[in-house]
Amino acid sequence: MAQPHVQSGQVVSVLALGDALVGARTTALLKAEQLEVVRVVLPAGTAMREHATPGEITVQCIEGRIEFSTPAATQVLQAGDFIHLRGEEPHALRALHDSSALVTICLLPRR
Repeated sequence: MAQPHVQSGQVVSVLALGDALVGARTTALLKAEQLEVVRVVLPAGTAMREHATPGEITVQCIEGRIEFSTPAATQVLQAGDFIHLRGEEPHALRALHDSSALVTICLLPRR
């Protein structure tokens, strides 16, 4: 059964999962007209292949260490690190340790 998305005004925790990280799954927290927020869970050694989104994104590493690659550079994000990308910028992620991150995607308005 799919988890319900966060409702307007609802408080949710995005703290580190700690011991619960093992066995946790990626969860879409919010999908609204112009915004999507996802807690991405990446077990050590797993990756998200290169992709791009039409709108801007932010990625905040909550726990673990994530290799974040763009055509310009590869950087390692650790707990508390935050990165922003313009729309259409290719990027890939690879977990160096069991990790979770908060990903925010700006959805382009429908025309």
